[in-house]
Amino acid sequence: MAKKPKKGGQGTPATVALETAAVPFTVHAYDHDPAAASYGGEAADALGVPADRVFKTLVADVDGVLTVGVVPVSGRLDLKALAAAVGGKRAAMADPAAAERSSGYVLGGISPLGQRRPLRTVVDAGALAHPTVYVSAGRRGLEVELAPGHLVSLTAALTAPITR
Repeated sequence: MAKKPKKGGQGTPATVALETAAVPFTVHAYDHDPAAASYGGEAADALGVPADRVFKTLVADVDGVLTVGVVPVSGRLDLKALAAAVGGKRAAMADPAAAERSSGYVLGGISPLGQRRPLRTVVDAGALAHPTVYVSAGRRGLEVELAPGHLVSLTAALTAPITR
């Protein structure tokens, strides 16, 4: 692993954060299809990786506070479990424009790493069962592979079962 992103426009705030932290990671690029039904599913298929190792980054509103849930693309975010994990009562998916403004990324390319304004983050506990996981590198068609422990550490995340 430990391969750094290539020069030539692949650097994103997510990959810069990983380089700054000196964490081993690998960047995986693929041709994004704008007609794809699921960004995460597209990534898993394009990279030939099981869907339970590719994680999507979802922004929710928990009691008025934007919160990130990182769950495998093979499942769905359990909003009640996310709220409970951060000590909240109620959660709903965040307004897409608010998610983009806060993270600095576009939908389908929101990374849990290198966000414009770091948000409290919960990574599904299932991530820890894998030697490496894939998350968005900050752009559609670009994933970063890293150890789940590094993902949790760099995002100051809690881990909890937040997938249904």
